[in-house]
Amino acid sequence: MNNILKRTLLPSLMAASLAGVTLVPAKPAAADDQVLRDVGIGAVTNVVTGAVRGNGSVLGNAVKGSVTGAAVNSANGLRSTHNRRHRNAAQDVGVGAGTSALTGVITGDSRDTLGNAVDGAAVGGAIHLLTNHK
Repeated sequence: MNNILKRTLLPSLMAASLAGVTLVPAKPAAADDQVLRDVGIGAVTNVVTGAVRGNGSVLGNAVKGSVTGAAVNSANGLRSTHNRRHRNAAQDVGVGAGTSALTGVITGDSRDTLGNAVDGAAVGGAIHLLTNHK
């Protein structure tokens, strides 16, 4: 039964999502020109926190940190130019925690969701500290 559902549901779902992504973009991406900086900060921070906690591989932690850094950047890209320089610490930490927890579930590292959220909060805090007022 499970294979029957996969064979019928997944192809139509993939086709619908592909058409929605390529043909009907809802709005432009919100990331700003500093997205690579935030991705790098996120990757390094999550590798360090993962090593300190003894959780996950270096590559897996770097991927989660990169995704988290991009999400934090994107969340701030929605703000006005003035507010991008004056980042909101709670927003950065919250977006980082949520994104890292979700990325952990997607990548199969769902054994420690709270730990992934803590790693993401550290990424959001590091990005906030290093990029606020710049």
